[in-house]
Amino acid sequence: MTQHQLLELILAAVLIVALIAVVAWAAAQKRRKESLRLQKRFGSEYVRTVNELGRSKAEAALAARERRVKTLDIVPLSTADATKFMQAWVAIQARFIDDPKASVVEADHLVYDLMAKLGYPMGDFEHRAADISVDHPEVVSNYRAARAIALSDERDEATTEELRKAVVHYRALFQELLGVRDPEPAVVRHTPVSAT
Repeated sequence: MTQHQLLELILAAVLIVALIAVVAWAAAQKRRKESLRLQKRFGSEYVRTVNELGRSKAEAALAARERRVKTLDIVPLSTADATKFMQAWVAIQARFIDDPKASVVEADHLVYDLMAKLGYPMGDFEHRAADISVDHPEVVSNYRAARAIALSDERDEATTEELRKAVVHYRALFQELLGVRDPEPAVVRHTPVSAT
């Protein structure tokens, strides 16, 4: 092998290594950009999923959620349906004082019914939470917390304060899904009239 051929071989090897380095760098940048996008989109759900599955598997699972939810036919509620759901929620909260346990069960059922009406597939809880996390990542933790308390209550292990927290968690999810800030009617406060 001549010195010229050896030089060409070395130059070709350097170019191949440089090309591999550029491709690896571009792939790493793409993964980093996708990681940041998923972190921003899913927030605390991203962190929870990474802690549960590890970063690579979590990011694949979150991207799969996005693809799956894109295929769903999520529809807005009619005004009449939204009103019915709001009235049902107000009734649940009003009954809490007399029967906190039943209120938590009813809140869970109402959220379930609302999700079904919106078009979410009603598989098991984890699938429902995963589907909600795509469009409502900021409240899926509320759903998980409420569900955990409801399951604790099924074992007669939840306190009244925990049941109250469950209803508050369900309310946050309910409001987000319904697209309202506060489904409760405003409380009218009467100012006492002074006798003159």
